[in-house]
Parts: sequence; structure tokens; C-alpha cells
Amino acid sequence: MTAPIVLKARRWADVEAGEVRSPAVVVVEGNRITAVNPAEVPAGATELDLGDVTLLPGLMDMELNLLIGGPETPTGLPLPMHGVQDDPAYRTIRATLNARKTLLAGFTTVRNLGLMVKTGGYLLDVAVQRAVDQGWVDGPRIIPAGHAVTPYGGHLDPTVFQRLAPGIMPLSVGEGIANGVAEVRACVRYQIRHGAKVIKVSASGGVMSHSTGPGSQQYSDEELAAIADEAHRAGVRVAAHAVGDRAVRACVRAGIDCVEHGFLASEETLALMAEHGTFLVSTTYLTDAMDIERAAPELRKKAAEVFPRARSMLPKAIAAGVKIACGTDAPAVPHGDNAKELAALVARGMTPMQALRAATVTSAELVELDDELGRLKEGFLADVIAVPGDPSQDIAVTQDVRFVMKDGRVHKNA
Repeated sequence: MTAPIVLKARRWADVEAGEVRSPAVVVVEGNRITAVNPAEVPAGATELDLGDVTLLPGLMDMELNLLIGGPETPTGLPLPMHGVQDDPAYRTIRATLNARKTLLAGFTTVRNLGLMVKTGGYLLDVAVQRAVDQGWVDGPRIIPAGHAVTPYGGHLDPTVFQRLAPGIMPLSVGEGIANGVAEVRACVRYQIRHGAKVIKVSASGGVMSHSTGPGSQQYSDEELAAIADEAHRAGVRVAAHAVGDRAVRACVRAGIDCVEHGFLASEETLALMAEHGTFLVSTTYLTDAMDIERAAPELRKKAAEVFPRARSMLPKAIAAGVKIACGTDAPAVPHGDNAKELAALVARGMTPMQALRAATVTSAELVELDDELGRLKEGFLADVIAVPGDPSQDIAVTQDVRFVMKDGRVHKNA
């Protein structure tokens, strides 16, 4: 039996209370936290004195794609023809590298939101999730979506990204392409059947694809309602790529749980989200830092129009009381730079502790693991990271992670 581990540090963040406290003594037995600042520590425990750092719960990224971007593309966006040049085996190996980099950046739980490539129906993110869970490779806890559900010509239709001619890349319901109520139901069932733990739907056009305009609604109200119904009956939540105001409203009315981006949402729509408890993953840092120099001119034009409006949307969402979780849309933001999203949230009006809450407590609530993750608390999973200084005073220190523990196992101790 493995001896308990006692983590000692100068400070720890009580994110739920919104305070940084001193000192920090966290007792870990197996994969659980068994005490915080106890009167006595267990006999025979292994003590790790981490020094002048602050202990935090493991951070969480609610929108990324480990299967694209990475080693050849350190500045963010994948190479233009990645969708047809990378076979499934190569792509899966790429994901293991991106997973390890994400974990070492302090992000111990992520949602992998939707494959956008031809795989023959295989859910590659489910395979990576299984490999991580079995300890074959190092990576964060992965909540996989399988293939994003998208209509012909939708934002997440891979043939749209590469501007492929008809017949070059035939895609099936098993690979996310679905039109009409019957097909979207079948598509949701396929993803869940093969291991998806969340469903991703393309509800509107996007900025970085040659689909319809970013503000357009791509699925009908009936199709969106069918997707939500099919997932919810299986106990699975739904995340929607939705940029345009009309599409965001349609998602809320359909009962979809989470909106990704929401860049063009109006104040009225944000109020509706707050009323319904719809989560927002705003991916706001990419609007500052996404490397779009290699993008086509028409895509750069869309970004120039949409990104400033996105930056002004988020302060309104904060003021409206929308539940905001942390997500980067990596590799739009390079894998490993995930914590820059927290600094962007602060720049848009959150306090540092509110930004930490978005990446811990609120994200844990979104994935329905708030009784196990997102807090340094007795009985919770032992996901613990350490950063220098005091993140409640300077959120940028979350970009300098010195220690990473996930499930009671130390992955980094610099």
C-alpha cells in the first residue's frame, strides 16, 4: 500500500470561498485528498515541501482538440491540409503529445470537443481517453465528444475547412455529418454508443472555415431540439459551437447545456442564458492572439469583423451573471498555453479569483463532477497544482506551473 503524501506550501487557494489562505498542508491518500490543514499528519507519510508557492485545484479546459495542432504548429492553427494528410494513427499519436503538454501546463481535466476529420467512424479521442485512464500515456482526464455533429457545409464539416471538391472525402453519420431530425438522432446515438461522454454540435457558422457566415444558424430549431433530447435521455450533456446571436438563442431554447464562443450574443440573449443556466465557454484569448496569418483572406476579414465584437461581448456576459467556464479552443491557442485564457478573462472584467473559479468550480459543474473536482477539499480527487506567488493578486503566475499532481500521482515537480 502506497504511503500517504503530504503537500506543504506557503499558500493555498480556497476557490469556493474566493480566498488565498496560509499555510497549506494537503494530505493525499491514494487518489483522494483526505485532509486540508489537519492538526496532525499521518505517520509514515511522504512529505513534499514545495516552498513559496500557492496550491490550486487542477485547472480545467472545457474546449480543445488534442488531435490537431501541436508539434509542427507551435503557433496555433494546424497546417492547411491536416485533415487529409494525417491518417488516424498519426493523429492519435499527435494527441498523446498534446495531452502531456496540456497536463504539464496544469490542466488536469479537459473536454475534447469534436473530431473534424475522416476516421472511418473511429472515435480517436475516446481511444486517447482510454489510454490516459489506463496509465499508458500521461495526460489530463479527457471527456471526449467523438465526432462533432454538423450538417453538410457546416462549420465543422471537414470538407469545408479544406475546400474539397465533391466526392473527395465522403463522410458518414458515424463521422458526424447529419441532416434532418432522424439523422441527427442517429449521429448522437453513434457517438454515445462508441464512448462519447459529451456531444458537440455545430449550431452556427464559424470564423475560421469556409462555411456560411459566422452569425448564421446552421441547424433548424427542430434538429437542435432533437440533438439535445437524444443526448439528455442518455444522460449526456451537449455543447454547441454557436457564434451568431440567433444560433445562441436557438441553443438555449433547445435546452443545449453549453455554448462555445457566443461571440455575437446580444445582451438580451445573454440574459436568457443566465435565466436558463446555460454555460458559456467564451474562448476569449484566441480573439487577441490567434495566429491567422496563414488563413485565407476571406477568413482574416471575418476575424477582423467578429473578434472585436467578441471582446466586447464577454464583459456583458460577466455582468449578466452567465455561468462562464474556461476554454481555449486549442490549438487556436497553442497547446500548453491554456492558462493565458485566465489572463484574458481578467482583462475582460473578472477578478483573478473569478477567473480561477471559471477554470475550476464552474468547469467542474459543467461536466457534472463538482462533487469530485475543482476544489482542494477532503474527499475530492487529488488534482493539485502549484504556482509561484499569489494568483489572486497576479493571475499570470498560472502560466508558470511548478508542480502537477493528478489523481494522486505526481507528474511534475520542478
